[in-house]
Amino acid sequence: MRPLETLALFDREMREHARPDGPGVRVERAGPVVRQTGGADDWNGVVWTAPGLSPAAARAAITAQIEHYTALGLGEFEWKRYAHDDPASLGELLTAAGFGAEPPETLLVAPVADLATDVRLPEGVRLRTVTDAAGADLMVRAHESAFGTDGSRLRHQVLARLAGDPGTFVALVALADGEPVSSARMELHPGTGFAGLWGGGTVERWRGRGVYRALVAHRAALAAERGYRYLQADATDRSAPILRRLGFSALSTVTPYVYRTTP
Repeated sequence: MRPLETLALFDREMREHARPDGPGVRVERAGPVVRQTGGADDWNGVVWTAPGLSPAAARAAITAQIEHYTALGLGEFEWKRYAHDDPASLGELLTAAGFGAEPPETLLVAPVADLATDVRLPEGVRLRTVTDAAGADLMVRAHESAFGTDGSRLRHQVLARLAGDPGTFVALVALADGEPVSSARMELHPGTGFAGLWGGGTVERWRGRGVYRALVAHRAALAAERGYRYLQADATDRSAPILRRLGFSALSTVTPYVYRTTP
């Protein structure tokens, strides 16, 4: 894999020409940015910033996006700021405008052909493909136990994708004696070479036993079957070392900047 060429391809296919990540969501070019807008339970935010953007133009774009999302009363939206985005001061400009920076993540990409696809689960653990509300509830239980955060938005998004566009979405839950211990998703983007890995949170007592690796391998096999060239993940400090060992390479870092439009 050629990192610079792959990053340019990612920027073009997955950011500048982003597709909506669910039904009822729209993606649009708004001057020098590309943004996604949906309902209160959807992901809302800026996914791409035009190269060469000046600080003055960035300030104007930031103001315009605050006005756009505030007028919709969505509560909050996110600006995904990649390390290679212009201007270099974009993070400072977002902070000055009232955005709060979340922990940075690493943009990791791997050629699907280079990844292991044999699924090796710990004894007593099995994978279940999520196809209905009962499966979504199991995913939410695993998510809440692993991350300690509310999973109601996740439930909404999973059910919306299963109902509206199931062919571009894969949801999985790992079960141990019937109890959910991990969950993961894969976003498929027809017309691009990329499939995105999301989730993968594992409850504490099951960490370090290969569940996360098995979920990656299962999704890699599915991506290969469907003809995707790359797997991509925005990885936390916890998952990035595992993905690197599996063959992923770091192309950039991304920092989510969150603006809350209501107190």
